[in-house]
Amino acid sequence: MFNSLPKHLTSVLLLAGVLSGCSMAPTYVRPTAPVAGTFPAEEFAVKQSDADAVALGWRQFFPDQRLQSLIAAALVNNRDLRTAALNIEAASAQYNITAADALPNFDGNFSRSRARSAADQLLPGQAPVGTGYSVGLNMTAFELDFFGRVRSLKDAALASYLSTEEARLSVKITLVSQVAQAYLAERSYAEQQELAQQTLNSRLQDYKLAKMRFEVGASSALDLRVSETLVQSARVSFATLARQKGQATNALTLLVGKPLTDLPAPQTLESQQIVTDIPAGLPSDLLIRRPDIRSAEQQLRAANANIGAARAAFFPQISLTAGIGNASSSLGSLFEAGSRTWSFIPQLTLPIFEGGRNRANLTLSEVRKNLAVANYEKTIQTAFSEVADALVARGALDEQLDAQQAFLVAQQERVKLTDLRFKNGIASSNEILDADRDLFSAQQALIQTRQLRLNNAIDLYRSLGGGLNETTQTPVALAISKKTAN
Repeated sequence: MFNSLPKHLTSVLLLAGVLSGCSMAPTYVRPTAPVAGTFPAEEFAVKQSDADAVALGWRQFFPDQRLQSLIAAALVNNRDLRTAALNIEAASAQYNITAADALPNFDGNFSRSRARSAADQLLPGQAPVGTGYSVGLNMTAFELDFFGRVRSLKDAALASYLSTEEARLSVKITLVSQVAQAYLAERSYAEQQELAQQTLNSRLQDYKLAKMRFEVGASSALDLRVSETLVQSARVSFATLARQKGQATNALTLLVGKPLTDLPAPQTLESQQIVTDIPAGLPSDLLIRRPDIRSAEQQLRAANANIGAARAAFFPQISLTAGIGNASSSLGSLFEAGSRTWSFIPQLTLPIFEGGRNRANLTLSEVRKNLAVANYEKTIQTAFSEVADALVARGALDEQLDAQQAFLVAQQERVKLTDLRFKNGIASSNEILDADRDLFSAQQALIQTRQLRLNNAIDLYRSLGGGLNETTQTPVALAISKKTAN
């Protein structure tokens, strides 16, 4: 059957294949990054390691086994990440649909028909009711892509698919950092709640002693009320922190996507060994490191390809419809000699008057490309700003943490001296109140500063594109492997 296909149809298809390489899309040129060539210098000196954020797996970056378990569970159960994966499947299917338009579609068919003709239209001896059978292979409206319209649409669909894949990677990076920071927030509230509980227990003991001293006349009612004030203040802090810890646990559960059960024991903020000395590199590195920037660039490529499709709409559209088969009035003679049929219908559609639709479509495509350029540049600027902010805060937080620890030691000494002065009748009860309250605040502030410093390391890790790789190598094993390689 295929041997009967007209030679000119075959030639036309071959010519279409050769000319389909043509494209009217503008040559893509990556826009210049609208940021400085280097990141701002850190005000406080920070010793940097040789670690690379992209190469550093999140298991290596977060040694806490409980946190590792939470991140691993989130990567399986988090609904935002699952949605991003489904978006990739949808984009892949859309690309396959568009790519199919570049190839001719063939349909096989078999039909049986019966029809009655009017009596005055019948030939002598012809029956009024006729039956017909046909079988064949048809190619329907295959567009010869002389001006690259179909190819441009295919390129745009491919870029959209790649953009969706990069968006999923960006969601994954963000999820890893969000789980880690939510875990640190829950640990921070838990430690502050434990501190509030210890402070409350201690103040209750002091209140009992103050009440006994008051009852025997050894102290005034004011001293008793000061002690009671400290107890009630600790109760308020404990209740507030219990609420905050519960809400932080709920936020962590939402990110993980399942109940927080069967997890290793948690570590304190002070014992966390998160890598804090990652070098920033150059802003130009972000263009290839961060998937959100790569996603924005793929969106720009898609918009650029759509301009080619809009330009091609100004030119004639040539399509082919062809068929080959057999037809007969009886089923038994369907494949006999003389029953073969074929058709070849080239069609040329030339836009003459379309009310400015093609011009408007081209303008819209160009505007959307300009929007994509602006979005791409904004994404780069945001990435630069995130890294710069993390670098500015890194050294300052190290200095703040050292100062906060020294401040706590000074407050502890102040409480001891004030208590000694109060027992000797030199200090007032208000001084005891102020010193005790300031000590509790200093203890809380130290926990919060540790959390800020760890969050800063996570922000820098994420903003540099870290969080995609997963490695089970410990830092010691990694150092040994590097030494062996050298």
